[in-house]
Amino acid sequence: MRVVALVDDLMDRSRITAALGPVEFAREADGCHDADVVVVDLGRHAADVAAVRAVAPGSVVVAFGSHVDDAALQAASEAGADHAVPRSRFFHEPGRYLTR
Repeated sequence: MRVVALVDDLMDRSRITAALGPVEFAREADGCHDADVVVVDLGRHAADVAAVRAVAPGSVVVAFGSHVDDAALQAASEAGADHAVPRSRFFHEPGRYLTR
């Protein structure tokens, strides 16, 4: 399974890698082509969710963001994220979101 993450924060990157195993990190949506799962940090890449869906239409898109930013979570869902969850929920059980 190819997992690509649009995540810039180094601490988040290490937590994702520890939980999910090998993960590729991209800086933009074009790097997500052919991914099975794409993880998107809405704090930095909220505008990229639709582009990720366009370049990786068959992937599971998991977006995480602030628990108080309902608008960003809703926008991610509307842009094509399969899961748009608060970051605390994502990091509590990241493997849960690898499938639709």
